[in-house]
Amino acid sequence: MKPFRSILFVPGHKRSWIDKALASESDAIIIDLEDSVPEADKALARANAKDALDAHSSDKGILIRPNALDTVHFGRDIAETTHAKLTGFLLPKLFSRDDVVRFDALVAAGEILNGVPKGTVELIPSLETAASINKVDEILAGPRVGGVMAAAAKDADVSREVGFAWTAEGMETLYLRSKVVVAARSAGLRSIVLGLWQEVHNLDGLKAFATANHGLGYTGQVLIHPSHAPVANESYGLSESMRGYYEGLVEAFEEGQRQGHGAVSYRGDHIDLAHANHARQALAFAGSN
Repeated sequence: MKPFRSILFVPGHKRSWIDKALASESDAIIIDLEDSVPEADKALARANAKDALDAHSSDKGILIRPNALDTVHFGRDIAETTHAKLTGFLLPKLFSRDDVVRFDALVAAGEILNGVPKGTVELIPSLETAASINKVDEILAGPRVGGVMAAAAKDADVSREVGFAWTAEGMETLYLRSKVVVAARSAGLRSIVLGLWQEVHNLDGLKAFATANHGLGYTGQVLIHPSHAPVANESYGLSESMRGYYEGLVEAFEEGQRQGHGAVSYRGDHIDLAHANHARQALAFAGSN
């Protein structure tokens, strides 16, 4: 899955909200069938998700969060919303790789049922239990895994599970956030997102939070309000100055290679192949948004 800088959550039973999310500045949306949807509206949320996918015509990514495996809804969620235009399923409340394998089997059946080419739909584990964080390496080695979401939100499932007291600075979650980044990179994943910033009107706090997590290695963030999308896009993207810096670095290194040099000086810095590869990756990620 390509990296998304901003992924906006929207409750599936609110059809007009889905259209507003699709019209927002976010790179992708998550249509939620789980916690934000009342029990009586689960079927409506599934129908809305399928209707939105049928009508979708842009390059904005669409993810769906189904209900967890310990509910009565997950089977219908997967069967009714597996779609050729669906980017992937964001998997909630995982405990081990076995849960990923179970979802994989369901999605394979959903693809067959709905005439979707096999392997089209990816899986994005959402790490919101202590067990899933502890077993992150084996979970990310599961079938269809195309990205990962680390949960680090205030007073959410993960804070209750792990027992931390949330702060905006995030020292209490630094270990778990770092562990997820290293595991994701080791698994070869390009999309590593974090969730989420809950103070809707505190955009300065959001910017500081997003900038710090981008520096840690995250490529994007899950959002709860459309106004957060421009901030996340800027924080997880490349500024024009950094884009120019990296483009110049690659050009300088390649010119040095043509002259037989393995390392060159660029804007006062010693650069070699590792620096050039880092710049190429940064440019590739930014160019995919």
